Amino acid sequence: MDAFYAAVEVREDPSLAGRPVIIGHRGRRGVVSTCSYEARRFGVRSAMPSVIAERLCPAAVWLPGRMALYVEVSHRIREILERQSPLVEPLSIDEAFLDLTGIARDLADGRRIAAAIKQEIRERERLTGSAGVAPNKFLAKVASDLEKPDGLVVFPLEEVPSRLWPLPVERLWGVGPKTAERLREQGLVTIADLANAPEGRLARILGESSAEHLVALAHGRDDRAVDPGREAKSISEERTYGEDLTRPADIEKALLARADGVTRELRHQSLVARTVHLKVRTGDFETVTRSRTLSEPTDLAEVVLAAACELFRERVFLKGRGVRLLGLGVSGLEAAGTGQAALFSDGRQEKLRNLSRAADGIREKFGKAALSRARLLPPRSPSGEDGDGTEEDGAAEASSLPSVD
Repeated sequence: MDAFYAAVEVREDPSLAGRPVIIGHRGRRGVVSTCSYEARRFGVRSAMPSVIAERLCPAAVWLPGRMALYVEVSHRIREILERQSPLVEPLSIDEAFLDLTGIARDLADGRRIAAAIKQEIRERERLTGSAGVAPNKFLAKVASDLEKPDGLVVFPLEEVPSRLWPLPVERLWGVGPKTAERLREQGLVTIADLANAPEGRLARILGESSAEHLVALAHGRDDRAVDPGREAKSISEERTYGEDLTRPADIEKALLARADGVTRELRHQSLVARTVHLKVRTGDFETVTRSRTLSEPTDLAEVVLAAACELFRERVFLKGRGVRLLGLGVSGLEAAGTGQAALFSDGRQEKLRNLSRAADGIREKFGKAALSRARLLPPRSPSGEDGDGTEEDGAAEASSLPSVD
């Protein structure tokens, strides 16, 4: 999908059409989650500090993001894909591979099907997407990025030298900033440089396995099948705070908000998790990560929160410093149906599970803001009016949306 989060917001509010839109939070600690193409023309990019984005594009409209809405739209788009083929492998919330083997006669027929999918998404969701049609996953991914937004590119294998080779080495899967720097130091700047490098040279630079992988991609070879059973390995959520959190009560409240978000996504995917991960960044930018494996997998916020609080108390040492960022994640995911961690007695687990599912249903029907824990509501002023705090004390200015890996 094209600038997915921003496009959904423009759809919901047509007055934003044609204006630069940034999803994220303003302020000295804010970070851009994503942005519209209008904002990208000013140089705004994902993960950019908000102060830089504001300087580059002062007229931008800033929105905090609505993950529940984006997930809902993503699921409907996936249903459109699955009507064409059951072999759909999600790559992220706004991207997926679709295997048309046995459905499309050739690449031209694949293009026709891709055009029909794009049209149905446009009509049903009022959104545009870019599609790549190719003989394998890697070339399809490259093709989908060539003519954004609203592109449709067919990439036959014979066009690899003319269309793939001129691209920078970073476009190959597995080439991150450090690997790209090592390659550039050796004069290997484009994919053509890799494809035509003497045999053994890449192996000396990167090792034999990595070299073989990159050479295959450089020649347009990718034999990985589309895997509709590909499941998330982890689910996480983190937030950066406008003011460092120092009070234990505020830290626990922040952890509860993260646990709520992560376990809500677990239940949405009918998953449970066995391991809890905690990430803490202090005011002086030291980052600490800790994890704990539960005795039984869970999808309850209370269980995840209990583990996170224990990790914080026992294995995080602030030494008088405040907390700038808190992240909470879960891994060891498996299908729901196994037992929950026995942290509560007298049937409390089942009551909590029923309450959680009921709350999920209310939020799904009426929106995420329809229901909130009392502990997470903004404070009220002495006059009885609502304060101007966020869902957590500490004035959260920057929030990364939940991520699923």
